[in-house]
Amino acid sequence: MNRLGRVFLILVLLFLSFGKSFALTEDELVKTTLSNKNIEKPYTNLDYNYEDTDTVDVKLSVLEDIKNEKYLHEGQIIKFQVVRDVKYQNEIVIKHGTIATARVETIIANGMNGIPASVVFGDFNIEGVPWSKLTSNYEKFGLDLSLMVYPIKWALTILPPTGTLTNFIKGGHVKLKSKNIITIKYHPNWN
Repeated sequence: MNRLGRVFLILVLLFLSFGKSFALTEDELVKTTLSNKNIEKPYTNLDYNYEDTDTVDVKLSVLEDIKNEKYLHEGQIIKFQVVRDVKYQNEIVIKHGTIATARVETIIANGMNGIPASVVFGDFNIEGVPWSKLTSNYEKFGLDLSLMVYPIKWALTILPPTGTLTNFIKGGHVKLKSKNIITIKYHPNWN
């Protein structure tokens, strides 16, 4: 038997011996935890035309200050307030002082080498405005120190252990105060 034949035979034997381990099995965790729950499928907007680029800025400020990302949890609802009237074609679409809500979708902790923390707010909801006409999410970052850390790290590599000490410099936390204004987009012509 030639070499190619032996390799093929070995592969066939391996596939047959491990074939049962690749078979589809039921996920016991899902079966025990989610079997009695009614899970709704997220709404998918199929009637849209995203070619329209007409947008209006919606300026929001948070009602309660966020000291850092450790005070948040995923799924938490955060309340914002509209800072200025939102006008489109000389008509007020959203009035000043209207309450807006957003859900904390993702929290990423700050990391070594100056990598900042970040929080993604999504599912924005403003009373009287269809959710499909608003920007889907907004991401807030902490202070990024990586642009300072990496040059120092490379400059210190000539002294063997000192370059690795910069690994312990962590990036900034996410802070959001009521005086900070975030901007999301309102798309008046989207469905």
